[in-house]
Amino acid sequence: MKPLFRLSIALVVLLTLSSVVWLTVREDRVDFNTQIKPLLNKNCIACHGGVKKASNFSVLFEHEALAAAKSGKHAIVPGNADASELIRRLTLDDPEERMPLEAPPLKKEEIELLRKWIDQGAEWGKHWAYQPVEKPEVPQIGTFWSRLGLAKNDEVSWAKNEIDHFVLDKIAHDTELAPYLKPTPEADRVTLIRRVSLDLTGLPPTEQEVTDFLKDTSPNAYEKMVDRALASPTYGERWTGMWLDLARYADTKGYEADLSRPMWRYRDWLIRAFNEDKPFDQFTVEQLAGDLVPNRNGSPPTDDQLVATGFHRNTMTNDEGGTQDEEFRVAAVLDRVNTTWDVWQGTTFGCVQCHSHPYDPFTHEDYYKYLAFFNNTRDEDVPSDTPTLRFYKGQDSAKVQQLQTWVRQHATNPQQVKTAERLTRLTEPKVNSHSFDQYVNASLMGAMYTAIQDGGSARIKNMDLNGKNRLILAWGTKAENAVMTIHQDSVTGPVLTRQPVPKTGSPWRDTTLVFALPQVSGRHHLYLTLSSPKNPKEWVMIKWVSVQPALPGQPATVLGEMDHKLTEILNAKAELVPIMQEGVGDQARETFVFQRGNWLVKGKKVTPDVPHSLPPMPGDLPRNRLGLARWMVSRQHPLTARVAVNRFWEQLFGTGIVETVEDIGTQGIPPSHRELLDWLAAEFMETDHWSVKKLLRRIVLSATYRQSSKVSPEALAKDPWNKMLMRGPRVRLTAEQVRDQALATSGLLSKKQFGPSVMPVQPDGIWQSPYSPESWKLSQGEDRYRRALYTYWKRTAPYPSMITFDSPSREFCQLRRLRTNTPLQALVTLNDPVYVEAAQHLADWMRYQGKTPEQQIQAGFQRIMLRPLSTAKLAVLARLYQKAKMQYQQQPEEARKLLSCTDGTPELAALTITANTMLNLDEVVTKE
Repeated sequence: MKPLFRLSIALVVLLTLSSVVWLTVREDRVDFNTQIKPLLNKNCIACHGGVKKASNFSVLFEHEALAAAKSGKHAIVPGNADASELIRRLTLDDPEERMPLEAPPLKKEEIELLRKWIDQGAEWGKHWAYQPVEKPEVPQIGTFWSRLGLAKNDEVSWAKNEIDHFVLDKIAHDTELAPYLKPTPEADRVTLIRRVSLDLTGLPPTEQEVTDFLKDTSPNAYEKMVDRALASPTYGERWTGMWLDLARYADTKGYEADLSRPMWRYRDWLIRAFNEDKPFDQFTVEQLAGDLVPNRNGSPPTDDQLVATGFHRNTMTNDEGGTQDEEFRVAAVLDRVNTTWDVWQGTTFGCVQCHSHPYDPFTHEDYYKYLAFFNNTRDEDVPSDTPTLRFYKGQDSAKVQQLQTWVRQHATNPQQVKTAERLTRLTEPKVNSHSFDQYVNASLMGAMYTAIQDGGSARIKNMDLNGKNRLILAWGTKAENAVMTIHQDSVTGPVLTRQPVPKTGSPWRDTTLVFALPQVSGRHHLYLTLSSPKNPKEWVMIKWVSVQPALPGQPATVLGEMDHKLTEILNAKAELVPIMQEGVGDQARETFVFQRGNWLVKGKKVTPDVPHSLPPMPGDLPRNRLGLARWMVSRQHPLTARVAVNRFWEQLFGTGIVETVEDIGTQGIPPSHRELLDWLAAEFMETDHWSVKKLLRRIVLSATYRQSSKVSPEALAKDPWNKMLMRGPRVRLTAEQVRDQALATSGLLSKKQFGPSVMPVQPDGIWQSPYSPESWKLSQGEDRYRRALYTYWKRTAPYPSMITFDSPSREFCQLRRLRTNTPLQALVTLNDPVYVEAAQHLADWMRYQGKTPEQQIQAGFQRIMLRPLSTAKLAVLARLYQKAKMQYQQQPEEARKLLSCTDGTPELAALTITANTMLNLDEVVTKE
């Protein structure tokens, strides 16, 4: 053998052996995230974490874990387990020193795992969810020849797109389950169209749509059916229903009185946004910062962009007398921070309000730096819910147009146009009277508004009067001939204006007036003094005050024509929609760390920033909500796309790839298919350009989604929760879908879209709020049969049948509805007036669909489930019909009572009972 040949063989052997050794070493390395972090979280972090740092030692952050403890010893010495105090304390016998203290000792194999990890260098890993989204390679399936199309293979034949490759690859690598779990065949066509329709539109398909789909024999028939569902106007309604839980949408303010709040325009914006397939990144930015989005030519935000910010005006407002507005303003800001993290970051951030996160890498200070992004909004927990976008009608709308035309014609700079627009549409900026001080014979009435009596005074602090020669006041009184004087800098200072107070009939009933001011420069305190000798004990109440420059083309020190028109506009009855507005200049707030989360105990001052454990915010982004929103939807952000994809997946399959949709952090359930989640997230951002419709289309076109939900006893035992996705989803319909389906199949459902919320039938006595004069006023006509998402939502008394089917009260953001199964649900679908009326209407249709009860029942079931009723079930329902008919023949009054008419027959009443029963069947209220 030649020396060169022998050398070549030796080199090959050496390289092979080296590769084997390297692979063995790599395979044998301990992984921090999957092996060590769970051990530390379970046994150590309660005493050595974000909340409590016993002995000044914490395992939450790497730098804290590797630092010297209070004793001076190092708990973890990378590369040397024998020198690590952690290992020593874990292996002691003395219960006073052995860790974990007052808890069972770790198992020997757990200690060995920790020892091995430390000896390997104690590499600290970053939790997978906080690592950048890297697009994995799509796994190969089948055999080499089948991938070339030269041989048949079950996997290659089954798969429809890349999702299926990941699913098959996952089960192939599970040696325990792979022998028992195989992909389930595709569901039948009727089941598929019902599943797709319920998932994408929230409604069952019509009989005609089913007929068309069954007749379509083209290879892409399923794809065409999916595309029709995505293009349906009902698509936007279905996904808006999901988003309303996240946005804690309601038609009322919450808390004690829970008075009405007109937020329906935000709900309508959502419907249009989903139907238009607004890219999810833009969808995010507009909801968090639509008021700050710069438009072309410097034009102000559109009405739609402002209405979109209603997402964060759905926070509750406390109108109860005696509450502190600032306390509940802070509560609203805290809620916005927590909700933003819940919805877009899928991480529990609320606990960081009081202390550093016990399990995830977020410090106490991180929370308040993040809160600083939201702290400058103009809302202040006032009963008027300002700032609000005002929508005028009729003559009032014409007046607004006249004023804006005048301003554009006389303006000398674009800022004057913006100022006038903001004043007429938002009535901003203004100062709410709860911030007045130095009261003399004055009071903060109901802890909300400043009220003054004869001889009294109050101060407005540090007002910027430069170039501002108009004073706008919202005030009212019952007193006659009361006169208010505005002084500069003191109660005896120069008089800026003296005006009679309009008698409005009550201090709580206000009117808005505009007054001219002399030219004053600089900043000054304004003192309001009152003379009311005729009714000295009557209060004059001021709700808010604003100083503004005069409109272009108006006299400097007296009121002009446009000033009077502005007064008329500000007092016009407009439709109000609460929106977000940023406070700038004097109205910008400083942010401090709340010690132990207490808003009254302020610590270190902080400025807006994002947590250091996440990618830094680029320097070219503004440090406000707009910059924050754009940072959240950047390609480098590890959470937003993952969380969105996981949520949409959960809506289709009933369970997310990460089951804990609300928490994909270290305490959440690990993803069942992490590579699939990352691939979908990368595709969502890069290929789909944040298109939700494209994401949903990709998922529902997969073979994984199309599988039948039928399962063998063996597969059910091995994978009861379908974590391996080897069968199709089978999930109980949502509260909205249960109701909508009953109305749709009975022919009652209205197709009307948009507009104010409606009040369909509900049992008496639900609304019993002692401090609210409002009542449930039954809607008329087709409004009684609108889709469930249009139902008026009162937080303290939600629509009862929706709550029974697990809908939240929407006082706070709810990320996942936990499905329950209770007798109350059956009682609702059997007895609730909505379902009884649906059954009546369905029975009235059924009686014309056949000559025999069996034919009529078969027709009714076909209409509900779009497939024939089995012989056995038909026999059971027929017996029910005959039994009910016999009973109603004996008690005809009961038949007329059930049918709510004087000519009701026992046959129709019995058919109604049968229809009602069918609407209550498990297969009807379930998506197969």
